[in-house]
Amino acid sequence: MQNPSNNPPKLLDQVRDKIRLKHYSIRTEQAYTDWIKRYILYFGKRHPRDMGASEVERFLTHLAVEGKVAASTQNQAKAALLFLYKEVLTIELPWLDNVEQAKAPKRLPVVLNRDEIQAILLRLSGTPHLIASLLYGTGMRIMECLRLRVQDVDFKRREILIRDGKGAKDRVTVLPASLTPALQAHLSKVRELHVTDLAQGYGAVYLPHALARKYPNAAREWIWQYVFPAPRLSTDPRSGEVRRHHIQEQAIQRAVKQAARDADLNKAATPHTFRHSFATHLLESGYDIRTVQELLGHADVSTTMIYTHVLNKGGKGVTSPLDGLML
Repeated sequence: MQNPSNNPPKLLDQVRDKIRLKHYSIRTEQAYTDWIKRYILYFGKRHPRDMGASEVERFLTHLAVEGKVAASTQNQAKAALLFLYKEVLTIELPWLDNVEQAKAPKRLPVVLNRDEIQAILLRLSGTPHLIASLLYGTGMRIMECLRLRVQDVDFKRREILIRDGKGAKDRVTVLPASLTPALQAHLSKVRELHVTDLAQGYGAVYLPHALARKYPNAAREWIWQYVFPAPRLSTDPRSGEVRRHHIQEQAIQRAVKQAARDADLNKAATPHTFRHSFATHLLESGYDIRTVQELLGHADVSTTMIYTHVLNKGGKGVTSPLDGLML
């Protein structure tokens, strides 16, 4: 009788192991495994090893033509399947030339004017107000803000270090001077919460990549704690450890949307709208587009150009647009 412990892991478990070996985020892990399951089910639960480029092309074309998915969604499905074949099954697929491509819409971003920004912020309070203010005052993406660690905030230099942003790149952005008192008061409360967690035998936080092995005590150190911790402890789905994660983005999204409704705005405002408004208002104030590009973390200036076609308006130092508001 064969020992079950000697059986090879199931395909999706192999995918998860490879994703974790490469230090991909848990969101990527969830997205990739979901797409691989949909691919397998679409072809009647056939094993991907028995399929190849033609099936991948059919599936991706199905998503675009019948599923009418967005171009970004189709690209994510394609990335998941290429990862499956190359990294897990070690099968090199030829160029997928026969895929019907989903059309990428060319839409201008929603931008709020200063009065609309102020109307939303005045209808927020507590942590959602602080986070929304940071999004507008720094140009961060919502997850970049929620993943901030204590050591990433430099009050003396008035800057924020954004680690492992989009494209796995670090960058620095401006810390609004007007937010310093509120942010310092917030961190004082967070530190009290951390001390309480430590006293109860918790206090560890998730550390990226190999840092947890290299610095085994760092997970409980104050500088590594999230600036915006979750109100409750939770179990890490990968390690099974009980830790305090950062606050969930859905809570901030709901708060911003409700504030926009309360302000009776006729625009679809989301947390990401603050980032668009940050870039637009800086350019309107005369800051050079290359400076704005660096603050946003865009790899190509053409991405920043969507906000305006005005170039080289000067300005070396940056004053956050949030500092011009009278809250």
